[in-house]
Amino acid sequence: MKVGLIGGTGGMGEGFALRWSSRHDVIIGSREVQKAKDAAETYTKVAKESYGNRMTGSITGDENLAVTKSSDILLLSIHYEHIADMCSQLSKQLRDDCIVITPIVPMEKTGAGFVYIPLEQAKKPAAEIVADNLPPRSRIVSAFHTISEARLKNITESLDSDTFVCGDDRNIVSTVNSLISEIAGLRPIFLGPLSISYQAEILTPMLLNSAHRNKIKNPGIRIV
Repeated sequence: MKVGLIGGTGGMGEGFALRWSSRHDVIIGSREVQKAKDAAETYTKVAKESYGNRMTGSITGDENLAVTKSSDILLLSIHYEHIADMCSQLSKQLRDDCIVITPIVPMEKTGAGFVYIPLEQAKKPAAEIVADNLPPRSRIVSAFHTISEARLKNITESLDSDTFVCGDDRNIVSTVNSLISEIAGLRPIFLGPLSISYQAEILTPMLLNSAHRNKIKNPGIRIV
């Protein structure tokens, strides 16, 4: 499977690339081709040191639009304020059978702590903006909102966490759940249709605020 990471040169992109390259061909996307290729080369060295001969996938880098054309699954690791512009560019290149994953959380830091932008400013949740700009919404899946970047990048560590998943097509959700389950210690929990993705997104500022005030390092969520 070819997994494209838009914004893949960031910390979360690195973590997903390292985790999934053991079995899949991961393509790092960036606006700058050389930046994507440099990141892919760095990630590949780390992955090969960890997996050795067990690594059957690969990590390469390319420009965002080229990545979109090639991907079976496309994960959007971008900022909330860039969703509409980026998705409008990607929509012309996206294959009809490509699944889109959004882990995007619309939040900002205030004097009180991290807050959820749609609640504070009466704006749309991230998943809804993605669906508006990359139709049909049936191929959009929301996941990975409460995953620790530091723990994701440490591929020798089990995450021991759950991630809530939202989507309208249960077959597409099942495909994403299989990909999630390949990450050691990460369990997908189906929350419901994409329309309630805000319930998953809003957990991130809550998690960060509680971690900061209680001195909890690299927090996650586990349903028991």
